[in-house]
Amino acid sequence: MLAAALEPEAEVDVVDVVPLLGRLVAGAAEGGMEKTFGAGRMHWLFDLEYLLFSRLPTRRLGQVLLYRLARRRLLEAASRYAVVVSTYPIASEVLGRLRAAGALRVPVCSAITDLAALRYWAHPGIDLHLLTHPESLEEVERIAGPGRALAVRGLTLPGFLTAPSHEEARRRLGLPLDAHVVAVSGGGWGVGDLDGAVGAALELDDVRVLLLCGRNELLRRRLANAFDDRVRVLGFVEEMPTLLAAADVLVHSTAGLTVLEAYMLGCRVISYGWGVGHIRLNNRAFARFGLAEVVRSRRQLRGALDRAVAKPRTPHVDEFAELPAAADLVLGLASPEVGTAHARAG
Repeated sequence: MLAAALEPEAEVDVVDVVPLLGRLVAGAAEGGMEKTFGAGRMHWLFDLEYLLFSRLPTRRLGQVLLYRLARRRLLEAASRYAVVVSTYPIASEVLGRLRAAGALRVPVCSAITDLAALRYWAHPGIDLHLLTHPESLEEVERIAGPGRALAVRGLTLPGFLTAPSHEEARRRLGLPLDAHVVAVSGGGWGVGDLDGAVGAALELDDVRVLLLCGRNELLRRRLANAFDDRVRVLGFVEEMPTLLAAADVLVHSTAGLTVLEAYMLGCRVISYGWGVGHIRLNNRAFARFGLAEVVRSRRQLRGALDRAVAKPRTPHVDEFAELPAAADLVLGLASPEVGTAHARAG
């Protein structure tokens, strides 16, 4: 989204940063995630990794090790650009250290799409932190210092600012106008207690359920015929603005950007089914800021669904439309001697 917004004014490179982190870091970050997230097992391992590298004093050792392993490749790659935008927290940590040390001479932005647990997303060396959640400002400034972060628009699909009305979205998706519609999402990996979430939703009167399995094809095939015709089982969905405009409630497992997108459109949000690692801290922040109700059991989920469908729909699109554009801020950091800005996203 940010790259597309920059392209009319700048030459943009979008680069997968993971290979630049080195084989050891890339293997731990990507391979470990696939095993613990995608396979739906070994969640204790992800919890342990997060505790060691993000919460305990061992975090500092992990940050130093990461910097030593990845600094040379990232410095070489980033130095070719007028502005660097990182969308990957591990890369943001290394780039911030390079910038603070004076080794990297071009401005760096960190595009932050999580609400909380931002220790690797934010760094005092980063020139500007671009926030999807205005509520993240306090935590980022506590880590990076005051005046280094702004809430922005342009890090979500533009369609969320121009989404169809609730009624039009229902018509486009072939959903009844007077039924309760519950979207159940396991994020891109299709994780969490999706069976339980669907079962709880089906206890509502006159309900339709949209079950989003992300890119987990094994899950989609397993659940394709597991429920009655009130449930529509979907894979990865391109038209999320329309889907969330149509839904009354989103039950989401991984505390991702989809929660914010649903909140923007007035779709009530429940976080349930997969509270591990950094998701625990994001869930606490969702509850603290009133962005989502967080529940831990199927019994609690049933009550939360009743409360959610009883609430009025309150869109927040106008609030986000008034925020500064991320692309304008990135371009503003470009050196005046350079006619184009290069954005690099990991």
